[in-house]
Amino acid sequence: MLKSLFGSAEKEPEQKKPGFFDRMKVAVTRTRENLSERIDDIVSFNKEIDRNTLDDLEATLIGADLGTTTTQQVLQKLRDKADRKQIADVGELKRLLKAELLAILTAANSRPPNAVDGGPEVILVVGVNGTGKTTSIGKLANLLKNDGKAVMLCAADTFRAAAIEQLEIWGQRTQSDVIKTKPGGDPAAVLYDALEAAKARKSDYVIVDTAGRLHTKSNLMTELEKMTRTAQRLVPGAPHETLLVMDATTGQNGLQQARQFTQSAGVTGIVLSKLDGTAKGGVVVAIARELGLPVRYVGIGEKVGDLIPFDPQAFVDSLFA
Repeated sequence: MLKSLFGSAEKEPEQKKPGFFDRMKVAVTRTRENLSERIDDIVSFNKEIDRNTLDDLEATLIGADLGTTTTQQVLQKLRDKADRKQIADVGELKRLLKAELLAILTAANSRPPNAVDGGPEVILVVGVNGTGKTTSIGKLANLLKNDGKAVMLCAADTFRAAAIEQLEIWGQRTQSDVIKTKPGGDPAAVLYDALEAAKARKSDYVIVDTAGRLHTKSNLMTELEKMTRTAQRLVPGAPHETLLVMDATTGQNGLQQARQFTQSAGVTGIVLSKLDGTAKGGVVVAIARELGLPVRYVGIGEKVGDLIPFDPQAFVDSLFA
């Protein structure tokens, strides 16, 4: 499901478009300043890279929102090397730190999406209101359309009338069909209609917007389970992905929300929105380490083309570029 790294529906000036790495580097600017540049300050102050240096580094990693558990794992091997005087300078420290972060991200991102055996690929998108869920759906539709795929949007967040209207706007913007019902309608029923329509029109993808909240958490999870059963009846193996949209600016609070959805909704991957708006992009590593989930896509701006597939190597390189 990981698609083209380039492309935007919006016209750009006649100049070379920035590549994937360049876009990621810009997106994590604030995190890089909070991490890599702070490491330089720590080493220049302490002179020798020893346990005291790594104690200062611990606070920096936690400040970048890696979380306490992940930070301790990352630093354990570095402390062993520091005790044996095996970290000569700041360059070596960064290289070792990059290797540890990359190992965590690679392990979590090694799990592929479920295979699609005929019929459209069904992507269920979940997340609490305000995380950028519907906007991320629109950007994902644009990414897939730019790759030549036929995309259908399903407005199954019937609890909030504005969500249906917002998805319709994204449908127009990305020239994607939108299947909807009236506000307050049955989400599973509109999903049924969308899947029938997608099969008839030979759509490649159906991206399903779901409620960000209902009257109670149990109601929300019951509704998601009902939608999953409906999808499986019409398309074998569906939903092939259940993506949770997280707001990167919420950091560890967002991680707690992710735990709840992961336990109840069978989340298979993360869409991390607003990565460009935070100095705590280390939450990407915390997601991988503490949830064991791959980050599939990251939002790096407000334009329709500002959603890119996540690449662990490019992310880590960008943090220390």
